[in-house]
Amino acid sequence: MAKIKSKDTKPELIVRRYLYSRGYRYLKNVKGLPGTPDIVLRRYGIVIFIHGCFWHGHSVDSHIPHSNVKFWEEKISRNRSRDERNKAELRRMGWKVMTVWECQLRPATREKTLHEIEYLINHTFLQRFRKPLPQPRRYATTENDIPVAMAAEPSTPYGSNKASNNNETKTTTQKTPTE
Repeated sequence: MAKIKSKDTKPELIVRRYLYSRGYRYLKNVKGLPGTPDIVLRRYGIVIFIHGCFWHGHSVDSHIPHSNVKFWEEKISRNRSRDERNKAELRRMGWKVMTVWECQLRPATREKTLHEIEYLINHTFLQRFRKPLPQPRRYATTENDIPVAMAAEPSTPYGSNKASNNNETKTTTQKTPTE
């Protein structure tokens, strides 16, 4: 295990090269943040963790060695719980957290994953700095200030004397065809 690198792994280099070529500038392996994120995009408020499927217990394609099973299960379980604590702490601090798994950077799915990373960075940036649209003013009547649709003519209350008197006079002056 001593020869396993924790920094500058091949998956990290793939993501870093892509981001740099697209114009994103970042910090790498920032020790001042919980979990020492692999990539920190301060301008965008995003941290990116690039996890190895075996070491971090990816549920899709992780496996446990057949020898010393108890040790490996405990180790991977501790790694997963530590990762969750660190991500929760970063979110509490106001960071957006992205996790990229090693298997997502295989040649078959690499391009799609890199485009998704870029999309999420841009989407987060727009959400962070977007000005809220002004809300349209709603007109309210004097009755309980409930917004209603306004018509060209003023509304008359239901059952008012003026409206009922007009209807009564019309009905009394009309002649029926039998008269």
